[in-house]
Amino acid sequence: MRIAKIAFIAIMFFFLVITLSYGADVAKIGVADFQRILETSSAGKAALSEISKQGEKMKVKLEKKGAEIEEIQKRLEGETLVMGKEKREEKKREMRIKINDFKLLQKQYSEELRAHESRLVNRIQKEIFELVENIGEKEGYLLIIEKRKAGVLYSPNTIDITDKLIQQSNAKFVVKTDKKEN
Repeated sequence: MRIAKIAFIAIMFFFLVITLSYGADVAKIGVADFQRILETSSAGKAALSEISKQGEKMKVKLEKKGAEIEEIQKRLEGETLVMGKEKREEKKREMRIKINDFKLLQKQYSEELRAHESRLVNRIQKEIFELVENIGEKEGYLLIIEKRKAGVLYSPNTIDITDKLIQQSNAKFVVKTDKKEN
């Protein structure tokens, strides 16, 4: 009976030691907010600025085309009473063609801008993922997830590595811009 108690206590002690040894190895989890990185990092700000500039150029071109169409339409309205029926129909057809060309150009610009934005964001995302991988390996993270896409509704600030990623991204961006300038 006494041997059974000692064996039971030894087995319980063994399981307690095993449980504590596994429990001591705490899983380190990190969270990163890619949207905040994109908005506040140097690379992200440069990309957003480039997209904005390209969008403005396209907007100016579209406004110029729109003004031309409005002027032609005003002229057409003023001359409608003087023109013959055939001439009037021809001018209306030309006007519809110009309007369709304008809409096609507008659609083309929109697609180009979206594609350019996607390329820039994907490039930044790739660089950030490399930084995340490095931080994860060096600092022993078990898991690092993206705050928005992973559906994280709450996470304590202590596991948020976004600021660290922004700092490393900015340092990498400075090195890249220095190399481009030289």
